Amino acid sequence: MRTSAVAGLLLAAGQGSRLGTPKALLEFEGERLVDRGVRLLEEGGCHPVVVVLGAATVQVRGAVTVRNPAWATGMGSSLRVGLGALPGEAEYVVVALVDQPLIGPGAVRALIGSGAGLAVATYGGRRRNPVLIARRHFAEVAELAVGDVGARPFMKAHPELVTEVPCDEHGDPADIDTPEDLLRLEAQ
Repeated sequence: MRTSAVAGLLLAAGQGSRLGTPKALLEFEGERLVDRGVRLLEEGGCHPVVVVLGAATVQVRGAVTVRNPAWATGMGSSLRVGLGALPGEAEYVVVALVDQPLIGPGAVRALIGSGAGLAVATYGGRRRNPVLIARRHFAEVAELAVGDVGARPFMKAHPELVTEVPCDEHGDPADIDTPEDLLRLEAQ
């Protein structure tokens, strides 16, 4: 697939209620998570990168930002807003989450390089993020993304379409939900 046809989508709308601050604003190793997520997608080969914001409004260099007014309803609404904001020339999108700072751009490149229409990164054999989705699936992915889930219901409904891409060598999918998570990841 042409990498010029692959957009990046960073879901960064959450409030971070257990963290005490929106995750997009949180700093990890001297960099805001939102900036780190944009860099992950750009270095992985995505252009443009769209960031879905909600609880916090921030300027993000190098990305298009859109606001999800229904951010409090969960990740599904952010995925729907983000898919709807992608430019028409984007034939594929790689979706990443703002709270997984240890995933490297190699995971994004591996998904793009898979040649699949629907690919999910795996770590230790478990499906995690990021996820690559072909435009032909956008409408149904958006329809099934309800509450605090993203593409998982679509993948569950269409297991024959899913390509698992091992990404163990490209980082760690651990996420930051609490101050303790942040301290643990910073210590790694």
